Amino acid sequence: MAATSASRTLAVQCRPRLLRPCMSLTSNSRCNSTLAGTSSSSANFSQRSFTQPTATMRRLARSSSSKHRILADGSSGRIRSLSSTSTSPADPNRKHVYNVAASYIAKGNPNFDPETHVFHFNPYNRVQPPKLGKKSKSLRPASGQDAFFVSRLGASNPGCGEVALGVADGVGGWMDSGVDPADFSHALCDYMAAAAYEPTPSGTGNGLTARQVMQKGYEAVCHDRTIKAGGSTAVVALLREKGMLEVANLGDSGFIILRLNGVHAASEPQIHAFNTPFQLSVVPPSMLLRAAAFGGAQLMDEPRDAEVSRLQLKHGDVLVVATDGLWDNLFNQDILRIVSSRMTDSGAWETTDSGVQVAPDLRPFTGSGGGNTLQSLLATDIVASAKSASRNARLDGPFAKEVKKYYPHEAWHGGKEDDICAVVVVVSEEECPPIKAKL
Repeated sequence: MAATSASRTLAVQCRPRLLRPCMSLTSNSRCNSTLAGTSSSSANFSQRSFTQPTATMRRLARSSSSKHRILADGSSGRIRSLSSTSTSPADPNRKHVYNVAASYIAKGNPNFDPETHVFHFNPYNRVQPPKLGKKSKSLRPASGQDAFFVSRLGASNPGCGEVALGVADGVGGWMDSGVDPADFSHALCDYMAAAAYEPTPSGTGNGLTARQVMQKGYEAVCHDRTIKAGGSTAVVALLREKGMLEVANLGDSGFIILRLNGVHAASEPQIHAFNTPFQLSVVPPSMLLRAAAFGGAQLMDEPRDAEVSRLQLKHGDVLVVATDGLWDNLFNQDILRIVSSRMTDSGAWETTDSGVQVAPDLRPFTGSGGGNTLQSLLATDIVASAKSASRNARLDGPFAKEVKKYYPHEAWHGGKEDDICAVVVVVSEEECPPIKAKL
């Protein structure tokens, strides 16, 4: 992580605290212990904290307005649902198809390249289970401490089957303890992808919920002895048949659904205090012993604390799941403008006498055809705009406005440089091809 300039650094004094260790349904000393360790006594605006917030920070968090509140009410473990009239045709051969791409850029890389910083999802590719102790950092995408995954759900039809995807953002405060936050976030995504891809005992589909996918990934990280310590936020989205979407969000990553020139739904960040998001973590025994000596309060973040949203998707919807590098630099309306411009310019959203409508057939836009797809262009457009905003010292973004709200006397202007990762889904309804045998 690149060093932050002095003009953009503010230390916030925090009391020593107990970190919540990794919790698991199975026996594991690192996961079931009730103590955790202390961290550095300071945190800054550019690096998110895993320390216990002070009483002042907690009061600010409680009294702050819910400016991002659309779905969530802030209660731990709450499940919320939004329903909308489905436009699914009567023809049973027409199914919801999820066209997925991702884009990313590391904080320390000033040069975003839409040709290389992009991932095209192929539902016919198999997910290989991670091998303990044999994961190579060279195989990771150049996304820094951010990570993502996209996987077919179980043995569903790859032509128009169910999809699982998600992002994880390593908590930078662990760097003060000599820990690379990327190890945790990338491992978590690897394990969540493997959990989602695993079919049920009957050999079809995958009956896991979004929280359960997160839980299985988290437990696997806890049992992975190559992950000595670390923490991460996490989002898991399951896109099922008939357009049903289920999202589990823990921390300050999140999602947004755009529908015909409008924001249909968006998530709210989960934070303990300013710049201290909900997070999964693994705490080493040495920190547990230090906690026993210094005392403090526990921070209990587990997959069961994730906010769950269930929504109905429609033909032509655009779903964006991203880390806080996006949300700290672009407002929801900024993202809407970017998506609306690309969708209308391409013809996927058409302007008619009766208003904006979705093109009946999106396959000419979402199919590869030897070039960029609509979903990959959307992903790279969004990440490129967020990267540009993060390096703009004049235009205040969402993070700068949050700083001013919590600390009105501090001079923070412009964007917030950070790793940025976004997974984009273009939803379409089309003829479902038969399952292809893959040797």
